[in-house]
Amino acid sequence: MRICVYCSSSLSIHEKYLELATEVGRAIASRNWSLVSGGGNVSMMGAIARQVREGGGHTIGVIPRALVELEVADTFADELIVVDDMRVRKAIMESHADAFLALPGGLGTLEELFEIWVGRYLGFHNLPVVVLDPDDLFAPLRQQIKLLQEHGFVRKEQQEIVKWATTIEDALDFCEGKKL
Repeated sequence: MRICVYCSSSLSIHEKYLELATEVGRAIASRNWSLVSGGGNVSMMGAIARQVREGGGHTIGVIPRALVELEVADTFADELIVVDDMRVRKAIMESHADAFLALPGGLGTLEELFEIWVGRYLGFHNLPVVVLDPDDLFAPLRQQIKLLQEHGFVRKEQQEIVKWATTIEDALDFCEGKKL
């Protein structure tokens, strides 16, 4: 199983999110899964990749050339795919994944989550889309989606595509299709 993880690469986040990423990386490795990531070596993205490798797992990083030149590339990745832009990056990440997991993150994480969510609804893929939200950071987003549904902008079946989890085990079980 290859799990694509979307998460923060910010250096200004609280330490507890780096710890969460470390735990997620350990859990992915313990299931003998491979990681597909944005190819960065910093913050949560780097923490997950390091832990997957330390646990014997395989890592695939996909990073735009401009970020490699800023020296944030995960040069220890088992496979580091360097691309020209973000759109190609996301397409390659999607093509290498069996499931998608979003962790706490900023605008980039949200953009990736929405794109893969819409792609699932439109039938471009049929893979699990999961959000791990142990601290309810995404609660306002969930409320916004519910409000949009109440006003007819979002269909119920669109809302139901994403599985929301508060524990790593539940999130990975959703990715694997063990929980519905």
